[in-house]
Amino acid sequence: MQIEISANKRVLRGKGASRRLRGSGKVPGIIYGGDTQAQSIELDHNNLYHKLKLEAFHASILSLDLDGKKEQVLLRDLQMHPFRLQIQHIDFQRVDPNKKIHMKVPLHFINADIAPGVKVSGGIVSHILSELEISCLPKDLPEFISVDLSNLTAINSLHLSDLGLPKGVEIPSLIRGENLPVATIIIPRAVAAEEAAAVVAAVDIPTTVQKKETAVKESDKKDSGKKK
Repeated sequence: MQIEISANKRVLRGKGASRRLRGSGKVPGIIYGGDTQAQSIELDHNNLYHKLKLEAFHASILSLDLDGKKEQVLLRDLQMHPFRLQIQHIDFQRVDPNKKIHMKVPLHFINADIAPGVKVSGGIVSHILSELEISCLPKDLPEFISVDLSNLTAINSLHLSDLGLPKGVEIPSLIRGENLPVATIIIPRAVAAEEAAAVVAAVDIPTTVQKKETAVKESDKKDSGKKK
């Protein structure tokens, strides 16, 4: 399902005009890219604010209705007020269906509960990356990339080359030879200490038993000598 937003062309520009626009519940913005000139726009703040809460809004092809004419765009930049929940400015880029785009998409980690490093070793999954830069045609852009942790063992990492990518999607980092880690399983100190104590105890048990057996044998020898 494609997300749709509405905007109107903005005529007045400058800091003063933008300030008055924000005061009236609007957000100043701009659309650029493609063969068309950049266009200043204004959007309804409340509607836009609620759309921004959607994860897909940040990593999907959006349908922007500009005065009745629809355009395919990507969210490229967003400026928020330093301490208010107010959008100051927003940038959109037009999409060419025949040209590859570079986008950062979120990573969704699955099957962490059945990973051997968690289920067997009592480890904790550490997410090294939370989003990933990809390259693809607009029609192939995924909303997210799934990261399957079902085979990840303790003190091991899952790398970019281990990811299952949708058709037509590439990872620029891999093309550059950078096989970055995505997630790893670490063992908490408390768990590691318990395991170490268990190993030590297992090693000490035979020694302790042997000492007891030796002590019993020596005691029997002494008793036998007394009887003689």
